[in-house]
Amino acid sequence: MSAANLAVVLQARIDSSRLPGKSLLPLGKGTVISCVMEALNRVPAQLRVLACPEDSAAAFAPLADETGFTLFAGPKDDVLGRYCRALREFSIQRVIRATGDNPFVCADAAAAINAEALALNADYAGYSGLPLGAGVESVSAAALLRAEAETAAPYEREHVCPYLYAHPELFSLHRPLAPLRWQGVDIRLTIDTREDYERAQTLYAALDQAEKTGRLDNEERYRAAAIINAYRTLFLQGSSGTAP
Repeated sequence: MSAANLAVVLQARIDSSRLPGKSLLPLGKGTVISCVMEALNRVPAQLRVLACPEDSAAAFAPLADETGFTLFAGPKDDVLGRYCRALREFSIQRVIRATGDNPFVCADAAAAINAEALALNADYAGYSGLPLGAGVESVSAAALLRAEAETAAPYEREHVCPYLYAHPELFSLHRPLAPLRWQGVDIRLTIDTREDYERAQTLYAALDQAEKTGRLDNEERYRAAAIINAYRTLFLQGSSGTAP
């Protein structure tokens, strides 16, 4: 596959019932959404798209520009439709799907699952066993376009890939357990609540400090093992992990 046919497409919105405006909350030197985009910039792809609802476009535009993402606005609740419009707009053949509430998405795990998807010619690929908020999904554009044409169910339109999960007879699905070094079902890296956000601030600061003191380099801090180790050290009592 030509790299021009592969895109990271990040879905994000500003409003959130549990933590309003969470995408624009401060994190590190920027915002939650800018941290997500910085992490995804480490995933090999030709194109990076921030796909948001029309009512979020004005707020997201400068952040997308700063991080090298192309802004694309589409339907608010029909996220599958938003993705498919972006696929057609940019002639994308495979998409690495990511979400805007995951500032610790792991670049190496994303690249690895996409490589497995390509090797197997899978319509869909995603690791199980990763920390919540660490992973992405690699999906063929053809599969998403078929889902768009065949489902009108609100849940399947809002969450993008459930139609694929529900029809293994129609799609080639690859859902392996993540490598042991990346597993962490007891770890929560996503931001959905105020508690999640405060934990993310602490974790991000620890990774910043590890980078400043030379214990991690700039690329290592975006890898699963470093993030998982830092989380276990900070938040999980009795962990055998060491400080990052």
